[in-house]
Amino acid sequence: MAVVATGFFDGVHLGHRKVISELVSSSRQKGEEALVVTFSQHPRTLFQRDALGLRLLSSREEKTALLLSLGVDRVETLDFTPALASLEARSYISEVLKARYGASGVVLGYDNRFGSDCLSTDELSALIRSEGLGCKLVPPLVMGSDTVSSTKIRALLDKGEVSAAAAMLGYAYSLKGVVVPGKQLGRTLGFPTANLCISDPLKQIPARGVYLSRTTVMGESYPSMTNVGDIVETNIFDFSRDIYSMEISVSFIARIRPMLPFSNLDELSERLRRDEFRCRAMLSEMHQG
Repeated sequence: MAVVATGFFDGVHLGHRKVISELVSSSRQKGEEALVVTFSQHPRTLFQRDALGLRLLSSREEKTALLLSLGVDRVETLDFTPALASLEARSYISEVLKARYGASGVVLGYDNRFGSDCLSTDELSALIRSEGLGCKLVPPLVMGSDTVSSTKIRALLDKGEVSAAAAMLGYAYSLKGVVVPGKQLGRTLGFPTANLCISDPLKQIPARGVYLSRTTVMGESYPSMTNVGDIVETNIFDFSRDIYSMEISVSFIARIRPMLPFSNLDELSERLRRDEFRCRAMLSEMHQG
């Protein structure tokens, strides 16, 4: 038997973590499995016209790892097919959650929705109980005047507000990818960069600009300065190893500035020195704080 939470859980942000905390607590009290049933595709890819523009906060692998790190025993990922999407809520509860996964109870977030009949959370809660399952409702998490949500976090990243996004996520937003050769312009200017080929093409990329970041290489984390433009390239401070073809992860801490035009390479080089000085000063302030 299992206590189940079901949904897309993009980013596994602090709001999701309230749901997962209740899931794990309830399952432990009952001596049952804490199970998350999620989906391989975001529902918007099936139903909404803006699906081509949809970008995600976490890859399938990242989402699974985050959920398991919070004490979830098992994560099941279903293909979000037209057949699955056509199930009414009662059928999803009885045929999927109960019959397939042995659910004894369900934990619902405040805006949790499933089923083609588009029931409200209160209606879903009543339906779950009518199917003989326990049900717990988790209220929203509010930070300031904003309710924490994946949509809000995507909007913050789209504006380059990575610090505010991190506050809602509970961790610094990151991109993973393989280091590929570039034009070597940064090296010519004294700022060699690792050019990132993003592993997951659906991952959201923060707004164009220069960021203070941390770059993880082979399990070791280094301070860095990352430029997001036509490509994502990161200058790792005090680092000179050859990392071509290696997978690295870049975590965004704060935006330093937007993209700017430069008249010549000397002007660009001078601005990069100022950017680096600001990044190192910010790191120093963080360590002192």
